[in-house]
Amino acid sequence: MPLDYTLIEFTSGLNILRGRWYAAQDGATAPCVIMAHGTTATISMGLEDYASQFQGAGLNVILYDHAGFGDSDGVERQVINPWIQARGFKDAFLHTQNLKELHNGQIFLWGDSYAAMLVLVVGAFIEGLAGIVAHIPATGVVNIQSSTLKADFDELKTMFEVGDLSEFEAEVIGPLPVVSADQLNAPSLLKPIQAFSWFITHGGRFGSHWQNLVSKVTPNTPVPLVPHITAAFIKVPTMMLVGLNDEMIHCNPEVQKTVFNAINAPKEFHVVDGGHFGCLYAGSSPFKKAVQLEINFMKRNSQIM
Repeated sequence: MPLDYTLIEFTSGLNILRGRWYAAQDGATAPCVIMAHGTTATISMGLEDYASQFQGAGLNVILYDHAGFGDSDGVERQVINPWIQARGFKDAFLHTQNLKELHNGQIFLWGDSYAAMLVLVVGAFIEGLAGIVAHIPATGVVNIQSSTLKADFDELKTMFEVGDLSEFEAEVIGPLPVVSADQLNAPSLLKPIQAFSWFITHGGRFGSHWQNLVSKVTPNTPVPLVPHITAAFIKVPTMMLVGLNDEMIHCNPEVQKTVFNAINAPKEFHVVDGGHFGCLYAGSSPFKKAVQLEINFMKRNSQIM
């Protein structure tokens, strides 16, 4: 399917985030899907294939790069800070809300891998969403329990909305390669060989602007930015699509299911073959299945039939 989009940009904190607007044929009467990639990936490495499919199915799409990656500006380059990226989703939502003449007001959040974890957090904070799609979510290695869930949620929401992250010391990993074929001599953030294969293949595309370098900075806030705290407070239809036999340690299937079970809103749980990266290969069977499942979910929960 040919790519048909216009370039966009919007402000998030001190950063200018850039991406693409894929207009549906009947855009003014159609919903909009806000999409962002997971760890370090850029918009032309895989999600443009999903965006094009969604556009062809009658959905508007905003697809953008996180702060400091790809085409987006960033005070720091090649640095993952979950709070900065989470706030980017909210600012993308606010930007989309202002484009009133271009869509019907129904807005979905869609995230892949690490960003799928983020939409399960941010989706509990934003009022007025139509739904959430968590695509192969990296919900964590182990389950995190809270004996004061409502208080923790309230504190997390306040920190997300107005907190000064500079007040907290941070755990810093890196700089180091994103992927590596030699974990003994050149250890990387993502270790499975499947990650190396996908990132080198797709990051090597002309114009991807991907770099095999990353630092991860996680502020040590009193309450961690995790979906274990927010899942029970999600109010909108939510879909989790997970990969069978996922290779990534942060995609523990038991943790994914625990987060899903905590959601009290209408919800769907689907499993596709191919591990973590199978459905990111355009045209593959897992890709086709994931695309159709996600289109069906968003149509069922919007005014498009």
